[in-house]
Amino acid sequence: MAMNSDELLQITVAAAEDKKAVNVVALNLKDISLVADYFVICSGNSDTQVQAIATEIRKQADKNGTPVRGVEGMDSARWVLIDLGDVIVHVFHRDERDYYNIERLWSDAKVVEFA
Repeated sequence: MAMNSDELLQITVAAAEDKKAVNVVALNLKDISLVADYFVICSGNSDTQVQAIATEIRKQADKNGTPVRGVEGMDSARWVLIDLGDVIVHVFHRDERDYYNIERLWSDAKVVEFA
């Protein structure tokens, strides 16, 4: 059975946090974009950590029956984009996150609070 976007968001954030992702932020895009329901943005402190975070997210999506539609940037590990359909994940190297500042670009989106 396919997960809804809220469940997928929870699994994605948990996978990132499991690999010690830094500053995990989820943006709710439901009312402002047709691209996806959520963006998850997080950082790693090294190329190896960025790859580990991305790999864990892909593993958990697969384990829970969500196909990974695409992955970009795993080789350079500076900005890895993971397309899970309703959830798009951006895993940045800490040096790149401030430069691209995705949160500012999507400043109309509400930040999702986790209990």
